Amino acid sequence: MKRKSIILTCSLLITLAGFTAANALSAGQEIANVNIKDANNNPSSIPEFGSKILTIIYCDTDTSDLADPMSDALKAKNYPRTKSIGTGIANLKDSPVPNWVIRKIVQRKIEKYNETILTDVDNTVARSWGLGDCNNKSVFIILGKDKKVKYIKTFDKYNKPTQADCDYVVKLVGDLVASFK
Repeated sequence: MKRKSIILTCSLLITLAGFTAANALSAGQEIANVNIKDANNNPSSIPEFGSKILTIIYCDTDTSDLADPMSDALKAKNYPRTKSIGTGIANLKDSPVPNWVIRKIVQRKIEKYNETILTDVDNTVARSWGLGDCNNKSVFIILGKDKKVKYIKTFDKYNKPTQADCDYVVKLVGDLVASFK
């Protein structure tokens, strides 16, 4: 009886592991826009979704600066905003800091950088897009006008963006901008 229980448990774990891997977001997948909140806690969705090339950074507030080297490299290229824009999404669910404090910080960053930053209070983005556990992580996504993922990479304090990562996303966005119709 004990052997059957162990076999059943192992089979269940293998099945769940396969299910999780099969649902992880990857390049080539089409995704849908999500209903989340803006910096003032009002309902919002990702602007320009499906009409421009989007650089989306979904991050836990503890890792909000991890993807900065990639964002800075893209910003330095000054791609036309008529073709490509960046959007940040703050993962509030996994933050120990109160949401109202994060929203104040987000509002200041929006004013300073003139960029869209949204908030996700309940991991809607992570669940909807199959990002998995995003606690203490920053997910960098490039989404084409066709709503398909062109690039996705997750960073944490042990896996920070490299110069090769920055060079790759700059070239990829440049190629997408050049082929934009």
